[in-house]
Amino acid sequence: MLPQELVRKIRHIEIRTRRLVNDVFAGEYHSIFKGRGIEFDEVREYVPGDEVRTINWNVTARMGWPYVNNYVEERELTVMLVVDASASGLFGTTAATKREVITELCALLAFSAIRNQDRVGLLLFTDRVEKFIPPRKGRQHVLRVIRELLYFQPQGCGTDIAGALGYLNRILNRRAVVFLVSDFIADGYRKVLNVTGRRHDCIAVEVVDPRELALPDVGLLALEDAETGALQWVDTADQRFRQEYAERNTQRRAELAHMLQTIEVDHVAIHTGQGYVNPLVAFFEMRTRRLH
Repeated sequence: MLPQELVRKIRHIEIRTRRLVNDVFAGEYHSIFKGRGIEFDEVREYVPGDEVRTINWNVTARMGWPYVNNYVEERELTVMLVVDASASGLFGTTAATKREVITELCALLAFSAIRNQDRVGLLLFTDRVEKFIPPRKGRQHVLRVIRELLYFQPQGCGTDIAGALGYLNRILNRRAVVFLVSDFIADGYRKVLNVTGRRHDCIAVEVVDPRELALPDVGLLALEDAETGALQWVDTADQRFRQEYAERNTQRRAELAHMLQTIEVDHVAIHTGQGYVNPLVAFFEMRTRRLH
């Protein structure tokens, strides 16, 4: 039996995200992700106007007459939410922690998917693969996904993006839409992310707290690494320290954006203090322009 507080949280998230799906995202999701895949249907005789690129040369050679491969639109998609559940997600200096923002964001994507009769799966990871929920359809399945995002207690604290994507690449045979949701405070995953991006339609969703970008002047401050437990005292009254802190984080995020662009993986940046609706709308609009 789930605690009543958790039931209320799940219901609140469902109501909020369903409203956004109905009012904002339903059409955008359908136009961007539906019908982008095609699957082989049959071989048929060539007729004037057919694409030369679809000619099946083996059958043509046997029959002595041009034949083409005929394809049909693949209507059902698989959407995989690959979610960073490491301890750094508990950090938050605004109204919500990074993990709370991630939960609502994933709920929005999941409800958008099932509205279009797509399947949704979840992979939670830290420094290990924590939980895998195979893709399925339906409201009850999405509510289970939300429950796991809210309720699951991971064993690990660190972040191993490469391990999570390696696991996904091994178990996911058909092409899918993969949302990799993380703060990307990790290293050593470029190669495997490149593989994932070539096999699937992969979107990197970066979730950032404003204090990870810049620190205010509040005097002596104890900073604890949530994933390692390391504690460091810093003097935020030191303007030079604050400037170097901001510059290091700006550089790290610029390197992430450049790497994603290089391997052609789409990138959405979400700031916990600014909400996720506008960045997602901008992303959908960008994908729509690119498709047309």
